[in-house]
Amino acid sequence: MTIILHLETATTNCSVSISKDDEIVVLKENNAASYSHSEQLHVFIKEALKEASLSFSDLDAVAISKGPGSYTGLRIGVSAAKGICFSLDIPLISIPTLQSMARQVDLKPGELVIPALDARRMEVYSCVYNNNYQEVRETRAEIINEESFVEYLGENEVYVVGSGAEKCRGVLQHPNFIFDESVVPSAEDMVSMAFEKFESKQFEDVAYFEPYYLKDFVLQQKKKKN
Repeated sequence: MTIILHLETATTNCSVSISKDDEIVVLKENNAASYSHSEQLHVFIKEALKEASLSFSDLDAVAISKGPGSYTGLRIGVSAAKGICFSLDIPLISIPTLQSMARQVDLKPGELVIPALDARRMEVYSCVYNNNYQEVRETRAEIINEESFVEYLGENEVYVVGSGAEKCRGVLQHPNFIFDESVVPSAEDMVSMAFEKFESKQFEDVAYFEPYYLKDFVLQQKKKKN
């Protein structure tokens, strides 16, 4: 039996799960309005292990949501994952954040899903997947306008999901676009992909792995008071 710890910190949702093979056994998460990963992540890990009646030594691998997403959130999650992998000498598995979001949508043949995360201003991180959750178009950071994603429209519905869906809703007017802002990245949806990667030994180099930021980090300077 393969036991994997899953960490999702790419957005405001601080999420931890534990799986046995491809079945989830524990999920701990909190989607607070502000990022609380530095305070909650390690607490959730310990609580999840306790609820599953497991210890760190029982883990066979750690899976991390690799981004894109919040620079700070991703750094916290990856640092925690790498620390556990180093100390236990177990493999690190990375899961594309947008792909795990796509799997939350049940699709019929011919339908597409576009997971989109808010990337400030009118920009989103997005990717396009078919009904088998295979990538149709690569991940991009892009500004949404009236022409965005029109090449994927046909007779079937196209689902736009995630925190970036709100931006898209006000711009994309075609009736085949279906919007759902409630979809958030969760460690619950990493399980099947992580187990597949474990079985095929698709592991990351723990020493050199970095999150998929997609954009350079820009420090927001506070305005000085006059």
